[in-house]
Order: sequence, then structure tokens, then C-alpha cells
Amino acid sequence: MRDPYSVLGVAKNASESDIKKAFRTLAKKYHPDQNKDDAGAQQRFAEVNQAYEIVGDKEKRGKYDRGEIDADGKQKFSASGFEGFEDFAAGAGGARGFKSSAGGFDDILNDILGGFGNRSARGRASGPGAGGASGFAGGTGRTQSPPREKGKTVEIVARVALEDIVNSGKAQVTLPSGKTVNVTLPKGVTEGEVIRLKGQGAPGSNGGPAGDALVEIRFKQHKLFEVRGSDLHLDLPITLYEAVLGAKVRTPTLTGAVNLTVPPNASSGKAMRLKGKGLPTKTDGHGDLLIKLQIVMPPHGDDELDTLMKAWKEITPYRARGPEFD
Repeated sequence: MRDPYSVLGVAKNASESDIKKAFRTLAKKYHPDQNKDDAGAQQRFAEVNQAYEIVGDKEKRGKYDRGEIDADGKQKFSASGFEGFEDFAAGAGGARGFKSSAGGFDDILNDILGGFGNRSARGRASGPGAGGASGFAGGTGRTQSPPREKGKTVEIVARVALEDIVNSGKAQVTLPSGKTVNVTLPKGVTEGEVIRLKGQGAPGSNGGPAGDALVEIRFKQHKLFEVRGSDLHLDLPITLYEAVLGAKVRTPTLTGAVNLTVPPNASSGKAMRLKGKGLPTKTDGHGDLLIKLQIVMPPHGDDELDTLMKAWKEITPYRARGPEFD
């Protein structure tokens, strides 16, 4: 793992907000949802997550800056306390010829290390627990394992098609690992609602459990329907003769097209309702599909229509606008 500051493109003295801002920018850029066919981007996304796990956590950042853990969050063993020790042993012990009976090399090592090792073995030339390196931590030769830490919680935005909300009730979500799963949507899910996926976030360190994933639901923009609560709104174009004579007009819904009965002499802007054709509600029902008729004139001029309208204007004039428009 590279230096996490370099991975995020920030300085070592960057503020917490600058680090978080850099992480969000890179996570959005390399998110698997945006780079489905780019394995390199997915690897970069994982690297950015790992870097933020280190420097985005105040405690881990401090440990990393002090050299106590590496870029993967693993504990580092420092041997700085032994620097120059070999020179001291060669120059002092070699010149003066330390003897085990007078407190030799093993005893000096024990004193430097704070008395670790078996002091009762002082004066012995050899054997287990003679106070040498095998006596660290009470003669066990083991170092303390770094603590297991839970992975970070990650935030994911899932864009869901309206058809999927009504028909399958599931959303497809790509996790930080690159794995894609189908998530069951809550009953009557609303825009901006958050679903928690336990154990699907960033991996833990030192064998710790994975964090959680928070999935924010966003509705994909539909080419026909506008969402307002659990209701859907649709502008339905109709011809002039359908408006005048009435007709059955094929009308799309999220569960398939239906024939809508348009009454004769229907005005443009007339509102009609198809009950139960909206989105699911939290009470096991459905909203409605509200339809507004929009009269569309012919694409080209028509002499017969012009003649008819002129005669109609003379014989049967009428007001389309109320007095408030005067």
C-alpha cells in the first residue's frame, strides 16, 4: 500500500475536512458504478478506501504519523532502542572482557530492557531463560498482537428505476469490494431513504470485522413520469379529433399500458386519474397515476381545417379565457 496521503493527494498537514473532501471526490471518480469495465479504476477505488481508513480516522492517523503502524494499518516494530548497542558491546565488552560471573552481556541486556528475562540465571553461560533475547516478555519470545479493529462504514448511492420499485422491489448495489448484490427495498421506499447493510463496508484490520454499508436510495429520472410522493404524474398528448370526439387512448403505466377513455369535448389540461397505478405506499397500498391531457395540433397546416375553424368561429364563437385575463 502506498502512502495514504499520496493516494488521496493531500499534504500530511491537511485538515480533516480536506481529507474527507479528497476522499469523496476520488471515491466518486473511481466508484465501480461509474467504471464497470475498468478493473484499474476498481482497484484504485479499493486503494482510496484503504487510505481513508488510515488518515480519515484520528487515532489511526496519529499512529501512522508517529510510525507506529504502516499504510495497511499493521503494527510496526521499532528497533530504535537498540541503535548503537552493537558498538557499545564490541567497544566496552570486547575491550574489558565481560564475564558472566560479574554481570556479563546477558545481564546488561536485561538491564537495558528493564529486567526482562530470567535474572535468576545470572552467571550461567547458557541454557533457556539465561536472560538473552529468548527472555523477552517473560521468556515467551512473543510480541503482543495488534488489536482487531472494525472496518469503516461506507456510503453508497443506489439509483433505482421506478419500474424496479413497483415490479421487483429490489435495487442493484455495487459494494466497495466490487461485488454487486440485489438489495430488497423497504415497503413504500421514498427518495433519500437509507438502508444499512451490515458487514458490507470497508474490511477490518488485523482480522477485525468489516464495517457496514449505508445505501441511500435515489430514483432514476423517468422519461414519462414525475414522482410526487407515492403518486405519479403524466402529460398525455392527444389529437384534436380525439379531444373533440372522445377516444380510447393507449396510456403507459409502470406495470404495462392501459386504454384510457377520453370523454368527448375534452379540453387541453383536463386532469384524469388511474387509481392504484402509482408507487407502493408503506401501508401496502399504491398511489395513483394522475394524467393531464395535452392537445397537439397537426404538424402541418390543413386548408379544410382552416375553413372549418373560420366557419366555426363565425357560427359558434366561445370564450376560452375568463374575465381575469381581461
